This record gives sequence, C-alpha cells and structure tokens, in this order.
Amino acid sequence: MLVVHVHVRVKPECVGAFKEATFANARESLKEPGIVRFDVVQQQDDPTRFVLVEVYRDAKAAAAHKETKHYPVWRDAVAPMMAEPRHSVKFDNIFPDDEK
Repeated sequence: MLVVHVHVRVKPECVGAFKEATFANARESLKEPGIVRFDVVQQQDDPTRFVLVEVYRDAKAAAAHKETKHYPVWRDAVAPMMAEPRHSVKFDNIFPDDEK
C-alpha cells in the first residue's frame, strides 16, 4: 500500500471553507475502489495546519485519484486558500503487511 501525507497550511480566514471543500473531496475519494482510507486531520495548536492522510492500494490508484472529477474541483477550489504551497510525503506501509 502507498500512504501519502499531504501537508497543508491555509489562510486563517479560509479554515472553514477549506474544511468544507476538503470534506466533500474526502467523501468522494472514499468511493474510489483504490482508496483504502482518507483522513483529514487538523493540528491542535495551529488550526490553519492540516494533514490529509491518503492510503491507496497501490501507485496506480493514487494516479487514478488525480483523474477523478472531484479531485480537480477540490484542487482549484482550495488553491487560493493556501498560505503556502501544499506538499506531500509518500510512505510504504510496512506493518501490518498483507503477506501471510
């Protein structure tokens, strides 16, 4: 599995709108067959910072996610809300593994 953490910092006045747009994207993302999990977490001591925790079955599923109808809607909606460019970090899931 591929785990992607997308780090986001939004403008303080955009926190509510960002959450609304991101929740809609997350709901649609969870309908994709290649997505195992899609969490939206907000930093406790700085509510302008978020991490999207996206768990994909494989790299092909991550690529397919960016080809959905809902992803570009989210991307374009939240772009002006960013206080800085978002960035992602990719991880391999090593435990628990699927090999038994």
